[in-house]
Amino acid sequence: MSKPVQRKKQQPQQKPQETSSTQVAELNPKTKHYEFGGPIGAVGMVVLLPILVLFFATCCDSTGYPAKAFRDDWRSALASKLSVDFLKSLWDPYAFIVYVGYVAILAVFYVILPGDHIPGTVLRNGGRHKYRMNGFASFHTLIFGSLYFLKDSGLKPLEFAYDHYVGLAFASIIFSYAISLGCYLGSFGEGKLLALGGNTGNPIYDFMIGRELNPRIESFDIKFFTELRPGLIGWLVLNYCLAAKQWIDLGYLTNTMCLVQFFQSWYVIDSLWNEEAVLTTMDITTDGFGFMLAFGLYTWVPFTYTLQARYLVDFPRSISWIEFGAILALNFIGYYIFRSANSQKNEFRSFPESPNSKKLKYMQTKAGSKLITSGWWGMSRHINYLGDWLMSLSWSLPCGFATPIPYFYPIYFGILLLHRERRDDHKCRTKYGEDWERYCKQVKYRIIPGIY
Repeated sequence: MSKPVQRKKQQPQQKPQETSSTQVAELNPKTKHYEFGGPIGAVGMVVLLPILVLFFATCCDSTGYPAKAFRDDWRSALASKLSVDFLKSLWDPYAFIVYVGYVAILAVFYVILPGDHIPGTVLRNGGRHKYRMNGFASFHTLIFGSLYFLKDSGLKPLEFAYDHYVGLAFASIIFSYAISLGCYLGSFGEGKLLALGGNTGNPIYDFMIGRELNPRIESFDIKFFTELRPGLIGWLVLNYCLAAKQWIDLGYLTNTMCLVQFFQSWYVIDSLWNEEAVLTTMDITTDGFGFMLAFGLYTWVPFTYTLQARYLVDFPRSISWIEFGAILALNFIGYYIFRSANSQKNEFRSFPESPNSKKLKYMQTKAGSKLITSGWWGMSRHINYLGDWLMSLSWSLPCGFATPIPYFYPIYFGILLLHRERRDDHKCRTKYGEDWERYCKQVKYRIIPGIY
């Protein structure tokens, strides 16, 4: 696991200057460019993505992925999901209380646990928010606190996650809608700094894409809190509960379950340990906080990224040690590319005078930014995406090839990364103009060196 780079002495938080109504309008120009298919695409995301999560939760079980009833007569199976009784069955008050309590505990941890206050990027209004870095502390406090309460009861209470999986997924969807709506309505308050891509005036689209850039309650940054904590920690909490279920059922963990737990734990814990790196991502610097981010992190991550562990509970399998080693090697290669590239970029941006940063070649742009043209970032413009995708593939391979559903994540993730690369390319072409054209001639490949 990589160590965080040495940090500079913290500077006092910069507060934005008072702005007139004219200045506010200049800071928050109307968005004229739609993404994700515009308002129609926004409706699709707001309506269809929760349905997809519920499909995985309700139409995959111990009879198959998808379930036997769905394979035998998918029309009747889908029709049954539209019945009043089924819709009523989604509501699970115990699961709702558990889910909201889980988010509330993480919010309390964010406020009370110690952590460095690190400044983010300078905002358009001259301000610069500070963010409390205690994601890793929140994770291990939650895990060790849970182990303390389980010392007398054993693993049995952890079966709750498997038994109430549908209710927990539905609770997370309700929570996603609620926090998205609250942030959307709050974005109309006085002096709010809006995301450049979320101020179209179309309520459905702005609700989906995110209207306000950094919704905050005093110093509590809702977007930053959401970025790593509820989704990533929830992913591991569900994973561990599913592993406990397999242990209870079989009396041991299969080597495939061990691989999935190790890979995904390493990924999440590494992200929490290097939490500071998220401050330079598009999610924090560019995108508003709306349904897309809220649903993605409160619902999508924990309830689609756990498909592999859930599948291995319903269909446990073991693999040869040759297969085990090959999958392990693939994951390590992906991780090395992903983390090395991200760390190199983050250090170059945050500490340009460090010895490692001085070794890198770069291109100075008229906009004032420096674009790296050597090291990892000289191989392709998004070399980190390649490493990220290789890891995602290694998470699914332990499930075998009996069904494509455990491979939903690498398939979806590959499409997402291609789209994200195009979004970033458009943003950079707009920002840098001719400099970006010059840069693309030096760093020719988008993601995969020599191929794409």
